[in-house]
Formats: sequence, C-alpha cells, structure tokens
Amino acid sequence: MAQHTADQYYVPHGTKWPIIGSLGMATMLTSAAFWVNDFDLAPWTFLLGALILIYMLFGWFGQVIRESESGMYNAQVDTSFRMGMLWFIFSEVMFFAVFFGALFYVRTFAVPWLGGEGTGASTNELLWRGYNAVWPTAGPADLGGPFRTIPAFGVPFVNTLILLTSGVTVTLAHHALKKDHRKGLVLWLLATVALGFLFVFLQVEEYMVAYQELG
Repeated sequence: MAQHTADQYYVPHGTKWPIIGSLGMATMLTSAAFWVNDFDLAPWTFLLGALILIYMLFGWFGQVIRESESGMYNAQVDTSFRMGMLWFIFSEVMFFAVFFGALFYVRTFAVPWLGGEGTGASTNELLWRGYNAVWPTAGPADLGGPFRTIPAFGVPFVNTLILLTSGVTVTLAHHALKKDHRKGLVLWLLATVALGFLFVFLQVEEYMVAYQELG
C-alpha cells in the first residue's frame, strides 16, 4: 500500500482493475463482431464480457470509495478526480467533432470529387467512372447498392428514450448524493448502469439489422 500523510499527495498502489476492464471490453467488442456474422455463441460471450466489465466497475469503484472514506484523499486528489472527468468530457467532445468533421469533408469535398467536380475529373475517371455524386450516397451501385435508411421509429427511437431516461436517473443519483441519501444514490446509479447496458444491447441489434437487411 502507498504511504501518505495528511499534507502529502496520495499515490495509489498497483491495481488489477484496468487489466480486468480491458479484458471485459475486448470480449464484448470481439463478440459483437461475431454476433453480426451469426455465430451462435457470440451473444453468450458478449454477456460474459459484460459481466466481467460489471465486476470491474463494482470492484474498482468500491476500492476508490473505501480509500476516500478512510481519509486517504486530500483536496489535491479531489482536484485530480475533477480534472480527470473534465479531460474525459473534452475527449468525448473531440471524438464527436471528428465524426462531424469527417461527414462535412465527405459531403462537401470527397463525394463531389469522386463525381468529377472541380479538380476531381481524374479521380472520377480512374476510380469510379460514371459515379453519380448524389447525397446521401451508398457508393457505386455494384458495391453498396441503392441507398436506404433505417426508419427513425423502432430501435433508434427506443434508444433515444433510453438515453434521455439515463440522464434523468443519473441526475436523481446526483441529488441523492448531495443529500447524503446512500440508498437512493445506489439505486439510481444501478438504474443508470442498467439503462446503459440495455442501450448497448439494442445498439448491437440495430447494427445487426443494418448489416444483414440493409447492407
């Protein structure tokens, strides 16, 4: 265990939880890839990965809570936790910014160039001769087929409701924490985690439909 005093920064000891969490996530992602290709055991191995991840979450969070309640953390550690969350949120913002930036680039530049617009005449001639640069696009007809969309209602609509509901449950958990209601905090956090796993499960189902029926 790490040594510390009240005026020193707490340095955590070595821990097994990152390795266990990585194993769980790798199992889930690999299983999802096999799931969309109709492997019979994939749903069960996906569930196994989810259980490993849940075990990691309870174990790691429990360890941090026990360390906090035992007085190991000072104000500097609290600041480090807050900064870590801010950097995580910033990374998520940049992650989605890259997605929207890529969409803008494809829509504004890449697709017109492939269709021969502007300086893309040679690109169209050499890569996809006769390609019709329309948006939205599924690529050349002999590769992607005609463009089709997934209906907005159904699984996408349900997942949207789940996301909104998880925002409500985590807010209720925050209010319970501020009022020092431990039971309410635990219950609302469990509801939030359950909704998160339900969202991931339905997202896999949606991707399977898109891959098998619309691909």
